[in-house]
Amino acid sequence: MSLPILYSFRRCPYAMRARLALKVSGIDAELREVALRSKPAEMLAVSPKGTVPVLVLPDGKVLEESLDIMRWALAQSDPQGWLAQAEHGAELIALNDGPFKQLLDRYKYADRYPERSAAGWREAAVVLHIAPLEARLQQTRFLLGETISLADMALMPFVRQFAAVDTAWFDGDADGLGTHAPFPAVRVWLQGLVDTGLFAAVMHKLPPWKADDPVTLFLD
Repeated sequence: MSLPILYSFRRCPYAMRARLALKVSGIDAELREVALRSKPAEMLAVSPKGTVPVLVLPDGKVLEESLDIMRWALAQSDPQGWLAQAEHGAELIALNDGPFKQLLDRYKYADRYPERSAAGWREAAVVLHIAPLEARLQQTRFLLGETISLADMALMPFVRQFAAVDTAWFDGDADGLGTHAPFPAVRVWLQGLVDTGLFAAVMHKLPPWKADDPVTLFLD
């Protein structure tokens, strides 16, 4: 029986969360790492928009959005109950994927958006998203309660990317004096998810896929 084919890019947060859901669900797939500057014709033939992740199912159906891939995988098997509160996390995910992602991109590439400084874009992102997440996580271990949800795993790769733009600032030691982190609960939440074996298992480095390569299985 043929396996699904997952076109992915290791550092893309959308691809990360798709891989996380496939991994926790125990769903194997043929993993094809994509070089974004040289996208394979095989991927573009099934998904002309040219973004990752893309999951091609054995019946030929193509899933082009990371959340669709997550939901499909978890519908097959959801051993940790990520879908249990899915409807309650929908607004969080929409905010993350829309307005926050726009501010995150401007913070990362502030030289392309000179109408604000990097610190200005960062502050806007904090007010919109990071500070409200901190308030939530001051009350509960995870975003929707005491267990991991789809919202946690959908947001984590993007908060991780936000933290990586200026690690000295995010870690609370921008002045070198060991000052306290600005968002301790977010930091604990993020580090706890990053430190799981699940995250490590979906972050292996692979060379870009070529058509004549042997099959790389996702769960190997």
